[in-house]
Amino acid sequence: MDHEKQREKVAEATWRVIQKKGLDQASVRNIADEAGLSVGSMRHYFSTHSELLFYAMKMVSDRVGKRIANIDFSGDLLTDIPLLVDEILPTDEEKRLEMEVWFAFVVKSLSDKDLARYRLEVDDGLRSIFIEIMDGLAAKNLAAPDLDAELEIERFYALIDGLAIHAVLRPEKMPADLMRRTVYRHLQSLCRPSE
Repeated sequence: MDHEKQREKVAEATWRVIQKKGLDQASVRNIADEAGLSVGSMRHYFSTHSELLFYAMKMVSDRVGKRIANIDFSGDLLTDIPLLVDEILPTDEEKRLEMEVWFAFVVKSLSDKDLARYRLEVDDGLRSIFIEIMDGLAAKNLAAPDLDAELEIERFYALIDGLAIHAVLRPEKMPADLMRRTVYRHLQSLCRPSE
C-alpha cells in the first residue's frame, strides 16, 4: 500500500479513537487496533506518538483546505461566501467527525507547544478567510455603509466558531440547515440594503 495512504488510514483511525474514547485514550496500541495494524508496523509510519497526533491534526485542516480549493465559485459573493463557509462548518457526518477531532486537538494544544503552534497557524489561516470576505464585500461595493471591517471579521469568525461548537455538542439543536440559514442571515447583515 502507498506509504502516504497508509499514514492517512492511521490518522483516520486516530480520529475514530478520539471520537469514541477521547484524546487521552489515543495510545499507539489503541490506534493500531483501530487501524488493524500491529504496534510495530505503526512505527514504520510514525516514529513518535507526537508525530502521529500532529499528522492527524494537520490532516483535518488539509482536508478543509482541499474542499475549499475544489469549490466551483460563480463570482457572485452572496452565493460563493456561504459555499466557502459551508466547508468549514460540520454540516455532514464527515465534517462533524473532523470538527470533533479538531476540538480535541485544540484542548490538547493548550498543554502541547508543538500542537499550539500549528493551531495558531490554522487560526491565522481561518481568520484570513474572513478578512478576504470583508475585502471582497468592500471591493464589490456590497458592504453596508460605515461597516467596521475589523470588528466584522472577528464577529463573523466568532459566529462560525460558535456554530461549530453547538453543532458538535448538540447536533440535534444545530442541524446543517440552521447553520446555513444563520450564515446567510449574518452575511445579509453585512451588506448594503438591496435597491
